[in-house]
Amino acid sequence: MELHELTIAAAGRLLRRREISAVELARAHLGRIEALDPGIGAFLTVTAEEALAAAAAADRRIAAGDAGPLTGIPLAVKDVLCTRGVRTTCGSRILEHFVPPYDATAVRRLRQAGAVILGKLNLDEFAMGSSTENSAFQVTRNPWDPSRTPGGSSGGSAAAVAARLCLGALGSDTGGSIRQPASHCGVVGVKPTYGRVSRYGLVAFASSLDQVGPFGRTVEDAALQLAAIAGRDPADSTSADAPVPDFAAALGRGVRGLRIGIPAEYRAAEGLDPEVGRAVEEAVATLERLGATAVPVSLPHTRYAVAVYYVIAPAEASSNLARYDGVKYGLREPGGGELLAMYKRTRGRGFGPEVRRRIVIGTYCLSAGYYDAYYGKASQVRSLIVRDFEEAFRHCDAIACPTAPTPAFRIGEKAGDPLTLYLADIFTIPANLAGIPAVSVPCAFSAAGLPIGLQLLGKAFDEETILRLAHALEGERGLFRRRPC
Repeated sequence: MELHELTIAAAGRLLRRREISAVELARAHLGRIEALDPGIGAFLTVTAEEALAAAAAADRRIAAGDAGPLTGIPLAVKDVLCTRGVRTTCGSRILEHFVPPYDATAVRRLRQAGAVILGKLNLDEFAMGSSTENSAFQVTRNPWDPSRTPGGSSGGSAAAVAARLCLGALGSDTGGSIRQPASHCGVVGVKPTYGRVSRYGLVAFASSLDQVGPFGRTVEDAALQLAAIAGRDPADSTSADAPVPDFAAALGRGVRGLRIGIPAEYRAAEGLDPEVGRAVEEAVATLERLGATAVPVSLPHTRYAVAVYYVIAPAEASSNLARYDGVKYGLREPGGGELLAMYKRTRGRGFGPEVRRRIVIGTYCLSAGYYDAYYGKASQVRSLIVRDFEEAFRHCDAIACPTAPTPAFRIGEKAGDPLTLYLADIFTIPANLAGIPAVSVPCAFSAAGLPIGLQLLGKAFDEETILRLAHALEGERGLFRRRPC
């Protein structure tokens, strides 16, 4: 039995029956990281000693009969979530040596559940990007084809799960940063409802859009992680005081009677690869055969979503990233001169080109004389997008569309064309603007052997329905059994 081929659910059952140990499981994955990650570049930091100590503690907990679904399970965390005593870089030189004194709430809840944290995963700098090429430290490669990107910004998380370097992982999603890499790497990625999971300890990019969520090889694996990290947190005033259902238990209820909305606007979206379009249509047809019903819906303001996002997100980033000034913590570039000169040196050398670009855009949009024309107008259109979804969900239980317009693209292919990269998020951005939950589940492989994801969007705090649909499709297709060479 190859331990790295287990799902979280299967590994949990073996651990609780004491047929394997958590230390064995951790060692198997640490060995795999050592052997394979140099060619993938998913991990920025591997915490082997801490992981083995946590695994030994998990074994003691299991022996005492105090084991939950994640006890002893080896997971990893995107390096934008604070981890006590372990550096948190956000993929940026400006935080290269930053070691937080506390855990993010999502990380703390994983530890409380008995999970074993193997390390921190690569990302586009400050989660700004769609390819994980913008990291200050390394490029992450797609395990299905190392010449291609894994997507972004949570590319390290998606690649690590796809390559079986860990059984699950956490990422963050501001405009598609969980779902798009999940699609490109052939794994499951969940962006929960805004407020479902605490953002405390998640280094802020765009505070009204950011959300923490899980990656798993299967829908059940993602559901088990989501249940562990969800729930009200007094440390985050935006976290919702809503009951957390047993997401995994809901998966077996089937999809008969559920209505799936098919937006006409998404079918005609610019840049949609015909192969992706066909794969999504076939996936919806599969769900119909299982008892769901496809109904037409309209999301007329979708065409403005990318433009709205690239005003609101950079504006919030400009404000959030003002704290990195060389004074409080993080990088300070040495040299003489006045305070303003030190600011310029530190921020100019500490931030990469994509982060600098978004700070400049955001500062411009917030500046006197332009605020109403840009940020104010974008906020108004965002409200229209929210209303579009509210109206659509009067006629359906979930909405289906592609996760990404194309399969994974080649490394460097779009590096010099940021606008083309921004358009890669055309299907994922609307869910962040509306604050609704969404999941990407593998639905097909391209002729070139690259994964294609189906995205399912749900009503606020109704993750159960989209997970049921994703689980039903997964059961019919069985694509999670395929693995990169």
